[in-house]
Amino acid sequence: MRSHLTPLGNLIMTSVRKGALLAVYIGVGTLVTPQIVQSHHTQPQTVSSADQKTKHHHHKHHKQLEISANQAPPTVELVAHPDQVQGWNLELKVTNFNFAPTKVNAPSKISEGHAHLYINDKKVTRLYGNWYYLSELPTGTNTLKVTLNSNGHEALVRRGQPISDTAVIQVAPRP
Repeated sequence: MRSHLTPLGNLIMTSVRKGALLAVYIGVGTLVTPQIVQSHHTQPQTVSSADQKTKHHHHKHHKQLEISANQAPPTVELVAHPDQVQGWNLELKVTNFNFAPTKVNAPSKISEGHAHLYINDKKVTRLYGNWYYLSELPTGTNTLKVTLNSNGHEALVRRGQPISDTAVIQVAPRP
């Protein structure tokens, strides 16, 4: 179990995996009861079609790029590392996928593109690399989600399910 304290002692989490403990600290060295936090990880599944589909996603229309069974599926794992000073360093561990910031809006490939970061179901930014610094989150339970997207902005999906990962971070109120 890993944990870190910020200099202000506001929060820190240990893990975001399904069934893992999430520890929250208030004040310097004071541990609040750890709680079980559920995290949903989309694992690649087999499909029989490479058709592109259009579906609704949140408030905008997003196309989807379906990954066929004979293609190596990309994967993503979101790891939120507490920063030593403030906030979190988000790490995206990807397989069969390359970030391609210079090819945004180019023809789509299932093996390259960018990610979208959502916080509490609101898209906040595109990610063009494996690391992103997140300076703050609101007090309470926060759900962070990343999705892999092609150069043409289609969501990469396998059997209709987005290639994505979710982490839950509990932020304690400031003393």
